[in-house]
Amino acid sequence: MTQPQMHEALLGASSDAPIEVAVQDSVAIVTLNRPAKRNALNDGTIQALHAFFSATPPEVKVAVIRGAGDCFSAGLDLTELTDQSITGGIRHSRLWHRAFEAIEFADVPVISVLHGAVVGGGLELAASTHIRVADGTAYFALPEGQRGIFVGGGGSVRLPRLIGVHRMTDMMLTGRVMEAQDALAAGLVQYVVEPGAAFDHAMTLAGRIANNAPLTNFAVVHALPRAAQAAPEHGLMLESLMAAIAQGDDLAKERLNAFLSKKAPKVR
Repeated sequence: MTQPQMHEALLGASSDAPIEVAVQDSVAIVTLNRPAKRNALNDGTIQALHAFFSATPPEVKVAVIRGAGDCFSAGLDLTELTDQSITGGIRHSRLWHRAFEAIEFADVPVISVLHGAVVGGGLELAASTHIRVADGTAYFALPEGQRGIFVGGGGSVRLPRLIGVHRMTDMMLTGRVMEAQDALAAGLVQYVVEPGAAFDHAMTLAGRIANNAPLTNFAVVHALPRAAQAAPEHGLMLESLMAAIAQGDDLAKERLNAFLSKKAPKVR
């Protein structure tokens, strides 16, 4: 696919910026921009991600996160943990929590494009996105156990929901590396494509998502995970409220009428 001309937005695309942001049509392309460090996540990168996803531009309907260079992200920049105090460690972890929560509950759906190393904090970042597209070069690991540390970017909450506590325990205790196809089977990623094809596949998905009703996308990102995690009676009430709000939207009525008059495409 020939990539259409993109215009720079918000944080721009300077060569020394921790992330680059560009908008193609209504899709924001967020690139982790530390290839010489294998996109290790330092405070500057985390703060830039937080800033962008806390206030996505109004023209953006979907966001895609990818990594520059030969991998998505090799994890936390360990130089930032040197001589870290306990208080400093808590504050550092909470910085990551705020940034990844801004992604998980962004105004728009977020897709991650995964190739090469998706390790440690990079895996925690990927877990905060809504759809994960990996290519055949991607591999996944949680080496914190071998480094004498523990996950601090929300991995202990998000990853067990994706792959189960016991599989995450195995990865952390043994240093097990999960290949792309194994990650697909485990539910860690939703798509695995040929090497080099993940970005194009993610952009195709983003185009489909951008055509959805914005209120439906918002409900899927915000209401669905909360309903799934709530007590059943609370989740069902949230579902009822969100269903009523969505179907009462003018765009929903327009699309339902188009379907009933056989003007809308059928699901195949």
